[in-house]
Amino acid sequence: MAVYVYSVVLSSHPQRLDGLDGVGDPPAALRTVRSGILSAVVSDAPEELRPKRRDLGAHQAVQERLMADGTVLPMQFGFTAADDDAVREVLEGRSDELTERLRALEDCIEYHLKAAQDENALLRRILQDSDEARELNEAIRSGDSSPELPLALGELVSQEVQARQDRLAAGVLDALRGFAREERSSQATGNDFLNVSFLVARDREKSFLDEERGLAKELGEDFDLRLLGPLPAYSFV
Repeated sequence: MAVYVYSVVLSSHPQRLDGLDGVGDPPAALRTVRSGILSAVVSDAPEELRPKRRDLGAHQAVQERLMADGTVLPMQFGFTAADDDAVREVLEGRSDELTERLRALEDCIEYHLKAAQDENALLRRILQDSDEARELNEAIRSGDSSPELPLALGELVSQEVQARQDRLAAGVLDALRGFAREERSSQATGNDFLNVSFLVARDREKSFLDEERGLAKELGEDFDLRLLGPLPAYSFV
């Protein structure tokens, strides 16, 4: 029977699963599959698994319980294997790799940061700082009907937005990366100019949070920094 895999831990981890339910309806019972120094926390996989609130909550609850007692390699929601033997085979075949990663994540947590700037404030700043953009904008507002003007202004603004957001992202990363062991950047979407995860040692967590709060204050009200965490280290498995 297919199994749902929640996490990989060292076999020496307490693996306290009492009072927790697995995914599925009715909830599946949690168990462990062991191979040498590694164990995987698993349950029977439901025939149909969708990211419903209850199942997402069950998945997260397992990670949080395990995190409270030691280092965890958390699997993303929905990870399954053919059966217990398939899980055991992965634990055995990738033992060195998984053990090394567990050591890298020891006493660490993840924080995920997204950052955006108010679009209107950004455009105002570009028009204030760029003589060329300001002249094009004033020509358009004065009634010049040349079709080249809006195109030129649009291209100039687009280039300025990208350049400024690249500098902002680099500045935020430079300010925070000194407090993290690792970072993983992802493509920013929408109005965001930054989408990054930080692996933070627990003894650096307060310093990291203080720096992020100071950075948000320094950037001001035109910026929206959204920090999520502490989280299981999903981005660093």
